[in-house]
Amino acid sequence: MKFGLFMMPVHYPGKGLPRTIKEDMTTVILADELGFDEAWIGEHYTITWENLPAPELFIAQALARTRNIKLATGVILLQLHDPKMLAHRMAMLDHLAEGRFYFGIGTGGVPTEFDFFGIDEEKRHARAADVIEAVLKIWEAEGDLDYRGEFHNVRSPQPVPEAGLRLWMKPYTQPHPPIAVAGVSRNSSTIEWAGEHGWIPLSTDILPIEDVSTHWDAYTRGAARTGKTADRREWRVCLDIHVAETTEQARHDVLEHGMGRTFEQYFFPLFKRAGMMDLVKPDPSMPDEAVTVEYLLDNRWVVGDPDHCVRKIREAYDTVGGFGTLLQLSQDWDPPEKGWKSLELLSKHVMPELRDLAPGAPG
Repeated sequence: MKFGLFMMPVHYPGKGLPRTIKEDMTTVILADELGFDEAWIGEHYTITWENLPAPELFIAQALARTRNIKLATGVILLQLHDPKMLAHRMAMLDHLAEGRFYFGIGTGGVPTEFDFFGIDEEKRHARAADVIEAVLKIWEAEGDLDYRGEFHNVRSPQPVPEAGLRLWMKPYTQPHPPIAVAGVSRNSSTIEWAGEHGWIPLSTDILPIEDVSTHWDAYTRGAARTGKTADRREWRVCLDIHVAETTEQARHDVLEHGMGRTFEQYFFPLFKRAGMMDLVKPDPSMPDEAVTVEYLLDNRWVVGDPDHCVRKIREAYDTVGGFGTLLQLSQDWDPPEKGWKSLELLSKHVMPELRDLAPGAPG
């Protein structure tokens, strides 16, 4: 098994962007030093709690300050972007990374972002598919390009060879950096879409673990439709994990040092307003009020001492049938040292006990 971070990032708005950027950069640098394999950095424009609108800028700086860890957009919200600009920014980032970059994409967002960009939320999936198809066409083009999509048209300029004027930018990784698609809902259509194209499936941490297996079902359906091979070794599964020296200390950290506050003041109100609370529940008949931080501590999250966390992660792995990379969902901590200590304990006392988990090759 490999290990990584999924960093939305999420932070209490009162902390301010300068402080949280430094905390997040320190987290990525530490993860690199501790042997984590990858880190995924998110994108949002109108969420004060998820306060990073330009993950590629953060990644560019992190590449210069790390040595081995692979960095990824986690994820670019495709429908909000012009494919001509996106293709060039991601290709440039791939060159800076020299093989340490994953291009994570998705179709999510919140109503304020669709409103800000003037985009019909109901057409976000079709628009996202149009954007990534145009990006790939730009990267593939060797001669004239005349892509005509439902939402975007991309035509290469008439070249001027004597002056070196033409469409030329290609990614460092050929034919392109690995593409990953994030999914949230049960039987996620975006995960099925990833399977159709042979892209990496990435399951974010909202569903109960019993329902995360529907993502693999969706992925294999999509892969079968186009004759692709579904390989569990490529599957990323994200879990809420916090490790402390004792389980009592770990639970106290969650309740008193930031993570609980994030759910009570941000995630729960957002999910209720968006009609998403059923995604969090094992049974839709469960009252919304029953989903509390304490309930998630007891029933969902991996929070405890190293032995407890090893046991809970193995249970999750067995429940979904195996996956190749475990992503720890990065949380907001006050002080941030709580999160950094958890990373250290995870790397030194949990990860070594899980390296033997390895899905077999397909076929």
